[in-house]
Amino acid sequence: MSSKDNLENLVRSGGLKAEPPDRKECDGLLRSAIDRLKDAHNPALAFASRFDLAYNAAHALALTALRLQGYRSDKRYLVFQCLVHTLDLGKLQVRLFALCHERRNLAEYEGYMDADETLLADLVAATDGLLTQVREAMADAE
Repeated sequence: MSSKDNLENLVRSGGLKAEPPDRKECDGLLRSAIDRLKDAHNPALAFASRFDLAYNAAHALALTALRLQGYRSDKRYLVFQCLVHTLDLGKLQVRLFALCHERRNLAEYEGYMDADETLLADLVAATDGLLTQVREAMADAE
């Protein structure tokens, strides 16, 4: 089954909505991700701030990739899971983003933030890679 078929199955199941890509929206998401990722690299900031910035940069990039394909989702975790279809991202990287999503939810909704510097470093590095892939996808979409 192709990536497009998988995304269409998610539309039929209600996980995604088909919506034509909007270049202005994608440009805005990309700018937001770049700014957040730059700040996430700043070791002078608190761990929780850097984690939040890196996570939200990753989400903005994953959403950009999804929007470039003509889809939208209100479910953050699904935006990350779709990276295997939108950017042909490996499952290991998607699992990293899923773990960070879980950690973000614990911090956001339960007030528990596990200060795991290795996880933060992995998240920042994976998001740096995601930025490169999204920039390439944006260039291809022009």
